Amino acid sequence: MPSLTTPTTMEAELVQEETREENEQKTAGDEAATKLTMEKEKDGMEVEPKTGVPFPVKLPNGMQLQATGLRRKKILGFGLNIYAFGIYGDIAGLKQLLRPKHGEATEMATKEMYESVINSDVGMVVRLVIVFGGLTMSLVKKNFDEGLGASLKKLTSDRTDEELITMVLGAAKDSMKLPAGTVIEITRFPDYVLQTKVTDELVSKVKNELLCRAFFHMYLGDDAFDKEAKEKFGASLLSLF
Repeated sequence: MPSLTTPTTMEAELVQEETREENEQKTAGDEAATKLTMEKEKDGMEVEPKTGVPFPVKLPNGMQLQATGLRRKKILGFGLNIYAFGIYGDIAGLKQLLRPKHGEATEMATKEMYESVINSDVGMVVRLVIVFGGLTMSLVKKNFDEGLGASLKKLTSDRTDEELITMVLGAAKDSMKLPAGTVIEITRFPDYVLQTKVTDELVSKVKNELLCRAFFHMYLGDDAFDKEAKEKFGASLLSLF
């Protein structure tokens, strides 16, 4: 198995291809993203500004969009966009969670507010949309397991649990192609059940409190993947007061 810090030949080829495409399409992409943003915002969609990926403001299960963001990863020294994401929440559940604990709204969301959400079992969804063309599930697993492993260490004083880390995407075939636009949805249900779907196909459903906490810690913890997205989420929490 290749080292997490040593890129494979496949990764090197993906970097070269992605860099070429970015250079060729930058201007056209910016114009298209601006146009798409204007169009989608009229259709009950919100667009992640760095990628132009649209997210529905409300999912069929009633969860409402609270923030969008971007997961970037450095490969061969290049910062590449891996996936855009939207964070959804059960608004009624979050109100019920936060109001008794934190009283009135503060000027900014506090660390305690984020921790309350991370540690709770209130229904939430993180919807991932692949933006890096040519990925396979194997590469996504590697990236995902690395982030989840680091999150688990922070929550457990440097203890690792490889079996727990691989529960989220472990059942998905490594060879599965994930073209740009592929949707992965990870949902937290009450009683700390974490469900993963790839293009609407169920991949895993695990009941584990620590796993749920570690997953949302990646997006809302001290070292969140996208700090701007975390701040947007925090602002949405304040609106609940």
